[in-house]
Amino acid sequence: MKFKTIIIIILLAIFAVILLQNTQIVELKFLFWKIQMSRIILFPITLMLGFIIGFITAKLGTKRKEKNQFENYKKENLENPGEY
Repeated sequence: MKFKTIIIIILLAIFAVILLQNTQIVELKFLFWKIQMSRIILFPITLMLGFIIGFITAKLGTKRKEKNQFENYKKENLENPGEY
């Protein structure tokens, strides 16, 4: 097996152990709502929200970087139209 695959399997095993050891009911308060759920449900939801927020942030950062590169390219070509 590849090193990356082994690391992923180990991390998934650790995550499974954490989930199985945290089955207590917790109360989540958000603004005016109170939600009671098991920690075994709360952890994966929190993890997925973190992944989604990180993915969106990364995509916005790369789009902004690409846009800046395009703007710089346009400026260079407008300043020196005859040069190749």
